[in-house]
Amino acid sequence: MRSLTIETPRGPAEVEITDPAGPPVSMLVLGHGAGGGVHAPDLTRVHDVAVAAGVRVALVTQPYRVAGRRAPAPAGQLDEAWTHCVREIADGLPLVVGGRSSGARVACRTAGDLGAAGVLCLAFPLHPPGKPERSRADELPEDLPTLVVNGDCDPFGVPVASGLIEVTVRPGATHDLRKGLPGTGEAVLRWLTGKGWAR
Repeated sequence: MRSLTIETPRGPAEVEITDPAGPPVSMLVLGHGAGGGVHAPDLTRVHDVAVAAGVRVALVTQPYRVAGRRAPAPAGQLDEAWTHCVREIADGLPLVVGGRSSGARVACRTAGDLGAAGVLCLAFPLHPPGKPERSRADELPEDLPTLVVNGDCDPFGVPVASGLIEVTVRPGATHDLRKGLPGTGEAVLRWLTGKGWAR
């Protein structure tokens, strides 16, 4: 694993990059949730299965978390710092961007500008708890292959599959996706392999 500090317009971000045993097939860049870190259980599971399947995986810690704050920066600042980091580390491999919760939203909003081949969303927060009328479904990219993995007990809701957006629902899982982690990893691996981004 390589650890980098990248100076962004919003302060320093930290990136951890893990290479697979052989030549990488693609690069997967993952961001964390609003108040959490890049070593959340679902991110760790996806990291491990992807690296084992020939994917170079990068975990990006946003500047506000590096600075020790739990409250997230505004969306525009998150997107700016994320975009800067991804462009800094992109290496010509097919690029898949993603993350959990807030990190999934950032990846969705920036995927087009970054030239990503696909988007992976873990626990995409479709709406604030108890407020289904405030849907964020329009953030999901319509023109890129996108996998959403959500728990069926997630108070933030579950997106609906449409077009290039595939949705895998994890039974009994809440927003943290801790329940059934192996199944979450398998779903992501099937999707990556099916798209030719893993072996």
